[in-house]
Amino acid sequence: MKIDFILPDIGEGIVECELVEWRVQEGDAITEDQPVADVMTDKALVEITSMYTGVISKLHYQQGDIAKVHQPLFEIEVESDPSGESPTPVEMPQETPTDAVQPPPEPQTAALCSKPVASPAVRRLAREMQINLTDVKGSGKNGRIYKEDVQAHLKPQVTAQQTREPIRGIKALMAKQMQASASSIPHFTYVEEIDVTELEKVRAALKPGLEAQGIRLSLMPFFIKSLSLTLTHYPLLNSQVNEDCTEIIYQSDHNIGFAADTPAGLLVPNIKRVQDLSLYEIARQLAELVDAARQGKLTNPQMKGGTITLSNIGVLGGTVATPIINAPEVAIAALGKIQTLPRFNEQGEVEARKIIQVSWSGDHRVLDGATMARFCNHWKSYLEDPVSMLAHLR
Repeated sequence: MKIDFILPDIGEGIVECELVEWRVQEGDAITEDQPVADVMTDKALVEITSMYTGVISKLHYQQGDIAKVHQPLFEIEVESDPSGESPTPVEMPQETPTDAVQPPPEPQTAALCSKPVASPAVRRLAREMQINLTDVKGSGKNGRIYKEDVQAHLKPQVTAQQTREPIRGIKALMAKQMQASASSIPHFTYVEEIDVTELEKVRAALKPGLEAQGIRLSLMPFFIKSLSLTLTHYPLLNSQVNEDCTEIIYQSDHNIGFAADTPAGLLVPNIKRVQDLSLYEIARQLAELVDAARQGKLTNPQMKGGTITLSNIGVLGGTVATPIINAPEVAIAALGKIQTLPRFNEQGEVEARKIIQVSWSGDHRVLDGATMARFCNHWKSYLEDPVSMLAHLR
């Protein structure tokens, strides 16, 4: 008996997800609880497992398509349902005649057929506008025609060809968060110059020992650990504001996030309880999170619960930035690239020093410039004199 496997509720109000990868193919025999697909929500990568044992008879979506929650994901042929009775085939729901709900995508070969790929609502619009859909160039995947394509067909053709790309998944979440943060939080920026010459010497001394254990040591673990030490003295920077900004919530743990540039977009995982971690543990967790981010395998717990964020624009060549706060946090720093620049020493002599610019953005509802300056100077003292950190390390 053939039945449809319904994409279950993934949680947190998610209604759709991107089909990242099929773990099975049509004709494959599978067992209950076997992974069948990986899907990407706007929060994390989720593994979908089968509730049945049987043979895959049809996959309703292709890689890259958007699957709907509570809609058929694939068809499976089973001997009987888990209750022991003959399973009742689940019929495909009738498509709602609106552009807001897209029908299950046609196979890739559909674009090669003579019949244009479009929803019933789009076909009805084309009939009303007396447009032959075979004359319309679809902007969707496999040439799918959308309402905007039909409307644009009547407008004068522009010389430059336009390409449209839907904003989905992580990129959509980032767009919503950044827009909400920038529009609701009064930002102010504080920029400081930090001499990391001595810190680089310490890193170079520790590097061989950690590399022997398979850990690459950059300056980032030092920035993260020294930031945690500073937060102990300035807990306001590790606080959060409730939605209507009537309360300040002080966080006991230092869950320090860092921005990771990945093929899926900007991701901000965080290292939990940095106040209890050694430099080695921070370097190891940092490497693990970066690898997971680049492979698209970050989990919700790894992305949630951050209390303050560092963004390293320097790896791409920038020096100064005005980063947007990762709400509900109250501060974020952008680390610029390290430059070798001439500076005067205590004897008035010019030396070549390694200098980095750090740009802080603060929530002006909670922080003022004086507090940010004192906080940054305290943090800077650890970085410019790394030996002073030793008495505070745990």
